[in-house]
Amino acid sequence: MTRFLTGRLLGLVAVLFVTSLVVFGSVHLAPGDPVSFLLHGRPATPDAVAALRAQYHLDDPLPVQYVKWLGSALQGDFGRSTQYHQDVSSLIGSRMAGTLLLIGYSALLVVLLGVAAGIGAALRPGLFDRAVLIATGVATATPAFVSAIVLVSVFSVRLGWFPGPGGTPTGLGERLYHLTLPALALALTFAGLLARVTRSAMLDELGREHVEVARARGVAARTVVRRHVLRNALGPVVTVGGTMLAGLLISTSIVETAFNVPGLGSLLVQSVTAKDFAVVQAITLLSVAAFAVVNVVVDLLVPLIDPRLSLRGEGSS
Repeated sequence: MTRFLTGRLLGLVAVLFVTSLVVFGSVHLAPGDPVSFLLHGRPATPDAVAALRAQYHLDDPLPVQYVKWLGSALQGDFGRSTQYHQDVSSLIGSRMAGTLLLIGYSALLVVLLGVAAGIGAALRPGLFDRAVLIATGVATATPAFVSAIVLVSVFSVRLGWFPGPGGTPTGLGERLYHLTLPALALALTFAGLLARVTRSAMLDELGREHVEVARARGVAARTVVRRHVLRNALGPVVTVGGTMLAGLLISTSIVETAFNVPGLGSLLVQSVTAKDFAVVQAITLLSVAAFAVVNVVVDLLVPLIDPRLSLRGEGSS
């Protein structure tokens, strides 16, 4: 266990270091100049431009900028936003709660819809199974922005069951009500994928020899499914589900922009457009860190769910 954790932590540090290099280099190599956004098209003297570059450390060589940025980031200081003129850490903190609530709501829908549909399809072959395969195929192939348009058109414009994009909800219940359509738009693709993984894992376990023996001995069908099928099928479901959970954070930018949700995703899109280097670097690095941490947690959980998989085997796979 200690050797496994040490290897995973060292791998996490290496991934974050390489990611920081790639993010920093790609952002600064992109065309455009953040100083032009700061000036808003107004003419400025060379001294004024030089002062702006010095204020945001844009006049330093790229290696020096990277070392300064990485050192500050390790202390929780991601610099100052050129677009909002405030600390990036506080800016991200003010947007993070909305994004985490959206991700949590969407993850709950992914688990409920995906696992339930996958189990039902595996246990009820025939018409129901084919219907689930068709529905999940459509959901998987439909981009999030298309789902957002359809959901708003049907449930907001025509039926009026949910509010459209925008609005300023106050309490938790009202916020969840406003986030229902965004969470559903974000969850549909992932729920379709998880349903297919769950169905495949369940069918694989249903064909195992020990399941056939349990059935032949007269063990109740519910007991066979609960003890011998579902539990053993949870390994790949948790593995894929953990990866999807991390992927939800990356996919929020489309949904938050479509529904005008003030979260990290919409902030990232605005910052990329405005060439706000500090914000783009911070959100991207945090997203990769969340993805890597979730993968480590999943690697620890899978052997606990399915004892047949040892930590050594999981780490080498």
